[in-house]
Amino acid sequence: MGMSDEQSTAPYKAPSGLYVHWCEHPGCKKDGSRGFAVGKQAPHWFCYEHKAEGERYIS
Repeated sequence: MGMSDEQSTAPYKAPSGLYVHWCEHPGCKKDGSRGFAVGKQAPHWFCYEHKAEGERYIS
């Protein structure tokens, strides 16, 4: 099974059992460890560098 150069924004379950979310900033390939959502909205995930972009979802 080969890996694509494109990463989905969908989370995947790592071998450790934890879910990994990719940063939603276009072109970023970092772990989106910061989730932003209000109420029951689907969260948007961003890395530390792009977390300011996620803050617009909670304001």
